[in-house]
Amino acid sequence: MKKSVRKQRNIESGNKPQKVSLWQLFVTFFKTGLFTFGGGYAMIAILEKELVSRKRWITNEDMLDMLVIAESTPGVIAVNTATSVGFRMRGVLGAIIATLGVVLPSFVIITALFFVIDKFNLESNTWYKAAFTGIQACVIILIVNAFVKMASQVEKSWFSLILALGSFAVAVFTNFNIIFVILIGGALGIVYSLIAEHVAKKKSKPLPLTESERLDEVAEEGRENSQENKTDDSERGDEQ
Repeated sequence: MKKSVRKQRNIESGNKPQKVSLWQLFVTFFKTGLFTFGGGYAMIAILEKELVSRKRWITNEDMLDMLVIAESTPGVIAVNTATSVGFRMRGVLGAIIATLGVVLPSFVIITALFFVIDKFNLESNTWYKAAFTGIQACVIILIVNAFVKMASQVEKSWFSLILALGSFAVAVFTNFNIIFVILIGGALGIVYSLIAEHVAKKKSKPLPLTESERLDEVAEEGRENSQENKTDDSERGDEQ
């Protein structure tokens, strides 16, 4: 049943279900980890382009859901996202392979850079500082790009707008723990959904009839019953 629902969802979104090999998973996330600078948030735009636009393994809605889950759970957002995608495509083994693929480039490069920087004292090198200054500027653009794409997928409502602005203000202008901001946002989302569902059900219920409307309904039923009785009497007379 779950497979058929997933298949139908993929068809409706224009993505045909496909079999992804473990090697494809590893290479995809290895390339993402290898050519992405700036950490998990900068990697979001790259993942969206690779997984949604190019390979069409998941939809934009799936990507947003996975990012919310990845951000709400302990660990690096890029690693959590890779684990989620790998698990969806190939189960537990796929999750392990995807996670290994996205982590391995950073591990190798950082280990190599540590020895090079320490040996040649590159921290005081002008070219080294200039290169990383340019990389940091590009990373900001990647993060903004990821923000714009994620924002376009969020449900547009006054609740989402107020919650987003409120969370931004708390995160930027206070020292309130961001973890509690996420938990409070989740709790408010549940409360809002329950209230919206209750209001929708209440609106769908028919309004109670007034006294005159009830009298009219009784009179109409009486006329219908009288007409049925006449028809039955007429049919009996014809039979006799």
